[in-house]
Amino acid sequence: MSAPRTLVFATRNKGKVAELQALLAGAGIAVCSLAELEAARGIALPEVIEDGATFYDNALLKARAIALATGLPALADDSGLIVDALGGAPGVFSARYAGEPSNDAANNGKLLAELAAVPSDQRTARFVASLVFCDVADGVEQLIAAEGVCEGTILTAPRGSGGFGYDPLFLSLDAGVSFAELTVAQKSQFSHRARAMAALATSLVAALQP
Repeated sequence: MSAPRTLVFATRNKGKVAELQALLAGAGIAVCSLAELEAARGIALPEVIEDGATFYDNALLKARAIALATGLPALADDSGLIVDALGGAPGVFSARYAGEPSNDAANNGKLLAELAAVPSDQRTARFVASLVFCDVADGVEQLIAAEGVCEGTILTAPRGSGGFGYDPLFLSLDAGVSFAELTVAQKSQFSHRARAMAALATSLVAALQP
């Protein structure tokens, strides 16, 4: 039997790539990042402007653009943090909450400052991930999408040295610790991205069969 087709993960975020590879371990799917594909082909892939109104919109923009640019099936995610006390912010602006260029430390600092006067019982939040698979083989677009949600609260100070983004400040209700206190394997049991992938996995594997 032929091997499944290579899947391009439309991100340059090394943390996200490591998570996806862990989530797909054992599925027999070869995953490459944008940086790996660029190096292999000696090309520069387009930077996709993420101006969608929702996580799904942005994931679709990225997946479709990379599938069209590479001719390979592409998977993209858009994910972010929704904080109830901030009216849903930072939301789709999570990666650039403190401005451009994206900076995790600056984003975390701004989040802590915005919540400085908010008591612990009102610091409820959730991570949301939208995954979109796009394949344009033979000129026919195939789309598969799924969403995952992880509930938690925002800590008053960072905990842990792992993860990326808001992980040091996000106390997972399911894990009982911050995401930054989990290994990649442990985070794969609880994260919003893991839950989206679990909902997508069967359809994704089937779509990548030769």
